[in-house]
Amino acid sequence: MASTWTVSELNRYVRQSLEQDYRLKGADVTGEISGFKAYPSGHWYFTLKDESAQVSCVMWRSRAEVQKLRHQPRDGDKVQAHGDVTLYEVRGQFQFDVSWLQPVGAGDLYREFLALKASLEAEGLFALERKRPLPRRAYTIGIVTSPAGAALHDMLNILRRRFPLARVILSPTAVQGAGAPAQITAALAAVAACRPDVIIVARGGGSLEDLWAFNDAAVVRAIVRAPVPVVSGVGHETDFTLADFAADVRAPTPSAAAELVSPAPVEELRSDAARLSQRLAEAAGSRAREKRWALTEWQTRLRGLSPQAQVRGARQRIDDATGRLAAAMTHRLALERGRWYGLQLALGGVSPLAVLKRGYAIVSHANGTVVRRTADVTPGAPLSVRVSDGAFGVRVSEPSVGPQPAVRRSSSEEKHG
Repeated sequence: MASTWTVSELNRYVRQSLEQDYRLKGADVTGEISGFKAYPSGHWYFTLKDESAQVSCVMWRSRAEVQKLRHQPRDGDKVQAHGDVTLYEVRGQFQFDVSWLQPVGAGDLYREFLALKASLEAEGLFALERKRPLPRRAYTIGIVTSPAGAALHDMLNILRRRFPLARVILSPTAVQGAGAPAQITAALAAVAACRPDVIIVARGGGSLEDLWAFNDAAVVRAIVRAPVPVVSGVGHETDFTLADFAADVRAPTPSAAAELVSPAPVEELRSDAARLSQRLAEAAGSRAREKRWALTEWQTRLRGLSPQAQVRGARQRIDDATGRLAAAMTHRLALERGRWYGLQLALGGVSPLAVLKRGYAIVSHANGTVVRRTADVTPGAPLSVRVSDGAFGVRVSEPSVGPQPAVRRSSSEEKHG
């Protein structure tokens, strides 16, 4: 009766059997590299294939570091691999443990890729000057990819998290197989007709032949014809397709493509809104202050033109004129008073009273006639004598002879005269 094996026992036995077969130790295998991946650990994983079969390969870090000095492999390279056949027990995966690689020549598929790239590049389809910048915010995003792939799920999660306001238009298509190029071209035309802000063309990683639909010339031209910017997110960071060169922006992965078209998460939008609100408030406040100042200026002008202001101004001008007139009159009166005083002094100098004060007297008849000569009087006639401080009466006793005055001052008066 046959014994019962556990899965672990079976895989271990198969591995040991493979590793003990001398024909599978130090074997040389020729094939084309596909799906090459260099992991952060330093190990390399890839597939060797021919037209009808393929085998998984691994090259550990210690050997990969030496191999890089001789030849850095890439997808499409046709190589001769030297190593041992073994089994990865955890997965039950048959694989080739590669010790070293030696290039045989570029694989047919990779040569076709290079030839098509050179032809399309000569047409100017990859020129940098035709590349368009991405919109700062894409509110409508078109996605051309497989609806069943994990790439779509990853992109939608990122868009919902970073920019939930975005409207996503999915244009479904096959991304692998013989009919994929025609479907991708039709999907691009369909989503472009919806006039989105940006279009993402994406699929997950794979081998060179898995991604070959995105190396089709019709797909490249459809990307170039798109009326809006196109972001290519095909494969992984180490994968390159002709769609990457034709797109306006190349993203290393579909998730990175979603992040590129949604550079403004909700927090940034809130910050922008707060900043714009503050700027609006500052602008409104500045405008209000300008209008307030203008209003104050017009109010001041209107107050200056009002009838009350005119009356107040006229009153003030009258007060000013009155003050100036009073000052002028005071000055004029002072001048006239000085002139009058001068005239008074001059008149006083020639006044008869002043002459009387010097000791002279005025002799007149009773009828007021002034006695000017001795012949004007007769003995016994009454006369009036006026001196400086009054008058008194006299009578002529006898007429005088000669020109002597009728009255003489005493000697004391002459001394004081």
